[in-house]
Amino acid sequence: MSSQSLDLTVVGWIGTEVRIHHESDGGVPFTTFRLGSTRRWFDKQAGVWKDAQTEWFNVKVWRTTALNAARSLRKGDPVIVQGQLSTEEWVGADGPRTSLVLDASALGPNLAFGSSHFARTVSPAAASDDASDAAPADVSGLEELPEDEGAGQAPAQDEERGLALAGAR
Repeated sequence: MSSQSLDLTVVGWIGTEVRIHHESDGGVPFTTFRLGSTRRWFDKQAGVWKDAQTEWFNVKVWRTTALNAARSLRKGDPVIVQGQLSTEEWVGADGPRTSLVLDASALGPNLAFGSSHFARTVSPAAASDDASDAAPADVSGLEELPEDEGAGQAPAQDEERGLALAGAR
């Protein structure tokens, strides 16, 4: 394995539905979505904010993180994604194509635009008494939370907060 990699952190917005998949050969879950990121700066001379071109990334997330991402994230959510950047090439109807792929190792909501409630995922393997030589994680102080009533739905916004966020963008 090479010690050189292109690690990248991207701050942006989810531009597509978050999709969960399973690899056919081993059933390893992975989640994909498109992430758009637009560099923004304030032009002092003109007195206005300006936007550069939006850069688009295909984000892939694997295993437990994929399951958590599919449960937690939705199209339109502001996120921060950290991972390794690579290119993916294929042949489409109009010839050879290339896209940027961000293989995410960590991701989450961008709290500059809202709030979040974190609920730790308790692995069945960590909670069982049998299995590995490693000491099991102490989960005695953790409470398993029931499925969120509003899971998968857009959060309710109070009107004043929504207007304040719209002005901040």
